[in-house]
Amino acid sequence: MASRPTVRRRRLAALLVDLRERAGKTPEMAAERIGCHRTKINRIENARLGISLGELRDLLTFYGVEDAAQVEDAVALAQRSREPGWVQRAGLARPSYADFIDYERTANYIRSSQNSLIAGLLQTPDYAKAVVSASPSTLGHDEVEALVTARIKRQEVLQRPEPPRVCVIEGEATLRGQVGGAQVMRKQLEHLMAMAEHPSVEVQVIPDSAGAHAGLTGSFVLFGFPNPSFSDVVCVEHRTGTLYMETPEETGEYTLIFDSLRSIALSPRDSLDAIAKVRQEL
Repeated sequence: MASRPTVRRRRLAALLVDLRERAGKTPEMAAERIGCHRTKINRIENARLGISLGELRDLLTFYGVEDAAQVEDAVALAQRSREPGWVQRAGLARPSYADFIDYERTANYIRSSQNSLIAGLLQTPDYAKAVVSASPSTLGHDEVEALVTARIKRQEVLQRPEPPRVCVIEGEATLRGQVGGAQVMRKQLEHLMAMAEHPSVEVQVIPDSAGAHAGLTGSFVLFGFPNPSFSDVVCVEHRTGTLYMETPEETGEYTLIFDSLRSIALSPRDSLDAIAKVRQEL
């Protein structure tokens, strides 16, 4: 069986497709530029084949990339594309969590199970700031602001003409936790209710009365992609980074968990009522 493309190779492939399309170039034109058959460009853009640094630099020039920093970032990504992609250390990934953000940007189906926080795509700035500021890390004001800005900027995917389908499951306890204080939490719940009305967003709440369930073991996000060459990816955030899993066995297990949670959660309409009730009680 062919090896699965790593996180970074997939990121590089998505970047090359984006740059080529922005430059108005076709795969045939790119192939002619580096002297290969179109199938090689297709395999590179599907993350099934790596690319030499010389070919990469040539394509970047062809696509009109003149920013030296952007070129070097792409080169570094290519150099690291064979590294295991299952962990990004916090020290390397903050403030952007580059791999996670890229998955979020390129996915067409996002399933998020949260038992302690409101999902990042649905957070208000004040709520996000309260979460980031609660870290015992010695973050300065500018670092906190950068992290909050990055988190809120991620939500731009929902403003696209064709946004991803987003299904979020929240535990009732998450709604009742006064992150940032009662006023911040009231605004957060109002925002959550508004986002639940978004045509591509579905929010369900697991009531406390549901008792023990599969989601108690931890929060996770499951990404699905329009490119059939890209497997689903499960992301589990931990204290010092993010764990990525993409084998069929792993993603299949988390798919079963998510489906199980949806089956015991309140319906989207009843969930809205539950959120409204908690908001009134604050």
